[in-house]
Amino acid sequence: MSDEPTLKPVIWVGTSRRDFAKVPRTRTGSRGLYPVRCSARRKHRDTKALSGFGGAGVLEVVRDYRGDTFRAVYTLKYAERVFVLHALQKKSKTGRETPHRDMELIKQRLREAERIAREMEP
Repeated sequence: MSDEPTLKPVIWVGTSRRDFAKVPRTRTGSRGLYPVRCSARRKHRDTKALSGFGGAGVLEVVRDYRGDTFRAVYTLKYAERVFVLHALQKKSKTGRETPHRDMELIKQRLREAERIAREMEP
């Protein structure tokens, strides 16, 4: 019996995979936000619940890199999978809030993730 946790499959919703590919790699070669770490049932140290979604259903990993802030948003709510909803670079110089346009996109993709999960049910 292995101590290694089983990885959950990662489902990229919408353009999240392409958006995530734009996150710069650190000197170690990782992007630092990678949701697959969550798929191993380990919480990334920079993970928190994204406000506006009623609890811990939607999570975000926030990382700073060379003066810029990057976020990856995902959910673990459906079908024992990690659904990556969005990846973005925070561009606002004031405040911590996720821009309204991005929040609307996350809500839309959360509905899409729910639909995908329903279709995956046996």
